[in-house]
Amino acid sequence: MWFRAVSVKFETDGGPGARRRRGPISSVLKRRQVFVEAVRSRLWPVPTAAVLLAVLAGIGLPELDAALDDRLPPTVAGYLFGGGADAAREVLSAIAASLITVTALTFSLTLVTLQLASSQYSPRLLRTFAADRVVQRTLALFLATFIYALTVLRTVRSDTDGTAFVPQMAVTTAYLLAVASVVALVLFLGHLVRQIRVEAVLEHVRADTCATATRLLPPARRDTPAVPVPVPPPHPHLVEAASSGFLVEIDEHALLTAAERAEAVVWVNRPVGSPVLAGTPVAFSWSVRPQEPLTEDAAHRLSERVRAALRTGSERTAVQDIGYGLRQLTDVVVRALSPGINDPTTAVHGLISCTAVLADLLDLRLGPYTQCDEHDRVRVVLARPTFAELLDLVCTQPRLYGADDPMVLDALLSMLRELAWKAATGEQRTAITDQLDRLREHVTDHDTVTRRHLDHLARQVGEALEGRWAGRRPT
Repeated sequence: MWFRAVSVKFETDGGPGARRRRGPISSVLKRRQVFVEAVRSRLWPVPTAAVLLAVLAGIGLPELDAALDDRLPPTVAGYLFGGGADAAREVLSAIAASLITVTALTFSLTLVTLQLASSQYSPRLLRTFAADRVVQRTLALFLATFIYALTVLRTVRSDTDGTAFVPQMAVTTAYLLAVASVVALVLFLGHLVRQIRVEAVLEHVRADTCATATRLLPPARRDTPAVPVPVPPPHPHLVEAASSGFLVEIDEHALLTAAERAEAVVWVNRPVGSPVLAGTPVAFSWSVRPQEPLTEDAAHRLSERVRAALRTGSERTAVQDIGYGLRQLTDVVVRALSPGINDPTTAVHGLISCTAVLADLLDLRLGPYTQCDEHDRVRVVLARPTFAELLDLVCTQPRLYGADDPMVLDALLSMLRELAWKAATGEQRTAITDQLDRLREHVTDHDTVTRRHLDHLARQVGEALEGRWAGRRPT
């Protein structure tokens, strides 16, 4: 029994949208992912850790210098700093003064990049830029070098009082850190130029989105029947949100444990990423035994546990939010189509990235997600977006704002054609057909040549849905 309590079960129960019980370790891993994401998406943790290490090194290396004194081999001592106390002070002062200037420049360039990303692409990309490891590590190196030089400077003593001390190894280390900082500055500038290119931005978001989907969603299995989602009773117990914001995390293990203890079924009908308002229903519950409904006291305790398992935040994150990456990519497309920017080429690039993400999602299990107890009884139902909802998220705004641009309509139809070729279920084909019908309404508003080309692409979508691929252009 003890072994089963601490084990982790990842096997599926055979049906789409369902997974067996997970152990406590899985909950710990999810919380670790949330913590890592919170640290990764902020600029200050890595530089702060580097500053602390620099202080320790600035204190420890001079102590090591004093302990070794003149006992270093001549071969090693020949490569160390050989000047006196005044020269050591000048070197350390120069390093500290230059590094604080370079750090200010780096911060300024980073802020300019964030402002450009917000105005040119989307405000929702700021979190992605702040999570750039190269930026974080470069700032960490600069600040660490500055603090280290200042810390070592305090240990340098002249021979006026007969206690001269020049920490040769510590000063040499400061020199090496300064050289590394110069190299890092050159690499940082090159990296920054690449990062603000729209192709790099789109690829980064696409890769993160696909990684999140692969981590959260199991592969779709076409050879097994779907596990039926339980039908709630007419008047279930409502669970109201404890705070306002975006639903950013759901502790699935806590929900399953609470449902089992209360002998109930819990249904969270808001997917991660949805806005919630304090005091409005976000979930509901009912007894697994229809003849024994939950008492008011049991329902209240269960509601408290459910609320504790749902965490809200002021902004969406990619930890458990499957649609967040597509929202970012679509925002780039819409912003590129705005009159102030008017860059349909960027919009087309964004739609290509959306196509790649949606193509990967075709092979994963979307829709309602259920958790079962050890007896294969459904205990928790979590709302997750369907393929139709995600496809509508990608298509609706670009279709409306790019209706007058043939390039955008061409990209949307090409996206539907690629997805239609890979679609494997009736639900996926129905979603693609619905979007195709909506796009056809905008084709009639163009000239004859453009309309003929778009009609040809629309027919290719229909052919791909039927398993035929025709690449001929219209004559």
